Amino acid sequence: MDVSMLLATHQFDANELYAQYPLVITDFNKSIVFKLSLNEHYTESPVIGYTRWAQMGLPEEVYKTDVKLVKHSGYFSYPSSSDQCVEWHLNFAHEDVFSFYGGPLFAQDEMQAAEHPILGCLREAILDMGIDRTTVQNGQATPILITGLERRCEVATDRNAELDRPYGLYGNEFQFASEEAIRTATTVLSPPTLTNIIAMESPQPDFGLYTRDQIRFILASAITGFSAAVKLSKEINEDIEVSIHTGYWGCGAYGGNRELMPILQIIAAYCSEVSVLHFHTGGDDRGFLAALETLEEIMPEWEEISLDELIESILSLRYDWGISDGN
Repeated sequence: MDVSMLLATHQFDANELYAQYPLVITDFNKSIVFKLSLNEHYTESPVIGYTRWAQMGLPEEVYKTDVKLVKHSGYFSYPSSSDQCVEWHLNFAHEDVFSFYGGPLFAQDEMQAAEHPILGCLREAILDMGIDRTTVQNGQATPILITGLERRCEVATDRNAELDRPYGLYGNEFQFASEEAIRTATTVLSPPTLTNIIAMESPQPDFGLYTRDQIRFILASAITGFSAAVKLSKEINEDIEVSIHTGYWGCGAYGGNRELMPILQIIAAYCSEVSVLHFHTGGDDRGFLAALETLEEIMPEWEEISLDELIESILSLRYDWGISDGN
């Protein structure tokens, strides 16, 4: 990756962020989660890295590499990195990164910010300091990668009538739950674990068939974000493996297609020297499994294929936009 892709780089001390940039919370239930997770919030691993990247050009040729594809039927579990492998997790970002962390919504982006409360402090810091915080600029993807985040709690969002969350806590359900349901669902992690994230936005909601430009933008976003993660990881150790955790990115509130989005992320992994792509289905395996079948049909094994030809094959399948889930 060309170092000129790097638009900005910053480092922050987590303890200074906690002290100087308190969270701005407007939702009562969200305040419960943050209070539980931030009790005695001093950290001994305080360095947080913040980088923002320019969109890469797309490759002319692509081929299947030996990326290991792993399906998980649940949601993110956030394994820690090791000396052998650096773990990265997607943030299904809004263009204005972490802008809804303190409000009532509890979709993937906001859930991740609640479990990593330093992200809210970081949001307040970059607002105050005038640091670029957009993941899309002038129609171009500008992913933001953040390293060294403490995951201080885990919030259960599954349906559990006995614990007073009969409809779960995901999305809009969170704000209507009782205080006791929120407290019961929140497990404080002691000690906290460390997470690296890739914040990038999928295309804004649309209807009808996906266009060529939309498919190219999705590929460019994912290839840029994944490649940036590989570059930052290999600065530590050239031989280290790079593991990326993702899911149905852009398929909730944005109504993205649950077969097409896995296809394009897998192609991006092939183009980015990723070692392992973990796909978390949240219990809905159908789209991911269908994506694997389609890739077997449109991508020959171990043979280079023109990316333009591959995109034409994808367009011929006439993938259409779904409906927002309201979250």
